[in-house]
Amino acid sequence: MTKLLKTILSILLALIVNVVPAYAARDTNSYDGNIFPIYAGNGSLVPPTNTLSEALDKKRTSVIVYYLDDSADSKAFAPSVSALKLIWSGAIELIPLTTDELQNQPNDDPRKPSYYWHGRIPQVVVIDGQGNVKLDQEGQISLETINEAISEATGLEKPSYSVKIKSFNEYNSEPSVEKEQQ
Repeated sequence: MTKLLKTILSILLALIVNVVPAYAARDTNSYDGNIFPIYAGNGSLVPPTNTLSEALDKKRTSVIVYYLDDSADSKAFAPSVSALKLIWSGAIELIPLTTDELQNQPNDDPRKPSYYWHGRIPQVVVIDGQGNVKLDQEGQISLETINEAISEATGLEKPSYSVKIKSFNEYNSEPSVEKEQQ
């Protein structure tokens, strides 16, 4: 029995020693899992609660964010997407979509997200309740630019506070409200 126990323990020890730790890297195009809980501190962003078609039916402003989980640019932009949820939570439909699901889909229906995607990431499209595009930009778009488009689309004032992206380490960030000094 002790020989069997020693053999089992030896095998387990060998397996433990040979396990390679997982590394997440914001600045590489490696797949680390869903980027929103890892890099933005908000796993509730995906899957989106409503589709673009449902948002248009309800005449709600939609903000579509196209991204890929294995893109360094998308990883860097993820905290900004989380900030949009913090700022505009009840006023917009935030629709983060991985572009993997849009590949080879028809893009002739403005009620489908594939209609607006240019093929680059990250990309942000703000659509008002009537289906008019208020913003369509690619890359690291500033929160101020997105907030202006959302304000125009919803008719609501831009927030009177700013949002700061706080980084805890080289991987994890989360948005927080910064009150204006008076």
